Amino acid sequence: MSNFEHLIQQIVHFRDERDWEQFHNSKDLALAISIEAAELNELFLWKNAEEVDKSKLKQELADIFTYCMLLAHKHGLDVEEIVEEKLNINAANYPIDKAKGNASKYNEFGQ
Repeated sequence: MSNFEHLIQQIVHFRDERDWEQFHNSKDLALAISIEAAELNELFLWKNAEEVDKSKLKQELADIFTYCMLLAHKHGLDVEEIVEEKLNINAANYPIDKAKGNASKYNEFGQ
């Protein structure tokens, strides 16, 4: 069992003890991810990045990760597998010789 699976089991157990699965449809989980991401952004608003409150940063990241894992679990997706797949796609789209030090999107290379 991967570390992600163990963590997801803990999250699901926490959720189920409180009978919250009824509120965790895909749409609402996606909205929760977006809302928590906005709260993460708010931590940096009008500040230098170094000024962020790390305890609040940890809390917001944990909220985002939790909802992401619940959404993946709901759809039977393996978190480790989908992240590795996306890394492979990104590696193909952003070869080192074109992407290193370059913030351009892959379809803008060579322009």
